[in-house]
Amino acid sequence: MTSKLPPRIQERLNALRKAIEIKGPVQPSMLHFGKLSGWADETYHCHLNKGRPTYVVVWQVKNRTVCLVEVIYVGTHEKAPY
Repeated sequence: MTSKLPPRIQERLNALRKAIEIKGPVQPSMLHFGKLSGWADETYHCHLNKGRPTYVVVWQVKNRTVCLVEVIYVGTHEKAPY
C-alpha cells in the first residue's frame, strides 16, 4: 500500500515508524502532531509534509505493555478518518 505514496512521503513514513520504535508513540517533534479525542484507544496523528496535497498518518497504541502500535491510515488529509 505504501508503494502508492510519493517516494518522499514513503521516506518520511519510514522515519516516523523508526522514531516510534525507538522513542514510543508520542512524537511531538512531528509536524502538526496531536492526540485525537473521541477514539477508543490512544490515537495520534501528524502530517508528513506541508502544502497540497498534505499527507497524514494516524496511529493507535494497542498495547502499552509491549508497545504495540498500529498505523491505521496513511494518505491525504482530505480522506483522513477524523
